[in-house]
Amino acid sequence: MVTYMRTASMPMYDMPEVREALDSLWTGLARNMKREGVPDVPVTIAHGEALHDLWTDPRLLLSQCCGYDILHRYAGKLRPIATPRYGAPGCRGSDYSSVVVVAENCEKDDVLDMRGAVCVINGWESHSGMSALRALVAPSSRNGRFFSDVKVSGAHTASLEMVRLHEADVTAIDCVTYAMLESYRPDILDGTQVLGHTYRAPGIPYVTHWDEHKDTVARIRTSVLQTFADSDFATARRTLYLKDIEMPPPAIYRRIAEAEEIATRNGYPELR
Repeated sequence: MVTYMRTASMPMYDMPEVREALDSLWTGLARNMKREGVPDVPVTIAHGEALHDLWTDPRLLLSQCCGYDILHRYAGKLRPIATPRYGAPGCRGSDYSSVVVVAENCEKDDVLDMRGAVCVINGWESHSGMSALRALVAPSSRNGRFFSDVKVSGAHTASLEMVRLHEADVTAIDCVTYAMLESYRPDILDGTQVLGHTYRAPGIPYVTHWDEHKDTVARIRTSVLQTFADSDFATARRTLYLKDIEMPPPAIYRRIAEAEEIATRNGYPELR
């Protein structure tokens, strides 16, 4: 029996401009979880903490991560609860895609014509910033290479800045992040343009600790459904581009692994 306060976080889209909306959404989630009998629900969510610390904390009650994470480093550590449906361009149902971004003076109109360019990714364990782009250009790779160099920025916003400053030629930004930046921080997109989108993949799930009791998992799911149906939090959902929620089977995230398999079949197992 858990006898201490749990932890919660929503780190995937935790921009300062939408933090008030995130906190409001958590108010609803926490209220409904308490009504459903979930024990030790935290009053607030954590902001700005290291993802690995958040996701490996045995006290974790609810968070959000990339589908790539639950297939790889956090397999057997994080359990999918539900998948939000976002309203950003590039989303369909609970699927999402990445926006391929280049400098505004780029003369190419297709990323497949950019062999030899310099790419920047947010991290090696990101589907939206790395694996989705790798799958897109894999058929045009030669001898296991497409780009002349791959740089790592650490964040989508940093990747955009590198493209804007011509420190890199192309990047992939998940479409929800891009839509939020376009709405709430448009200056960061100055000097860039959209070249296209990657293939769609299962969206970014809400998760809990892998060892969470199945009864509590069911109560959390019910609470999520209630919060998404509650008109009191409609403004917060709109601010966060949230339209609805789905409860897909965990096996749906196998499609993210298929993107890796596409790259491997084309002799391109590593983005380079």
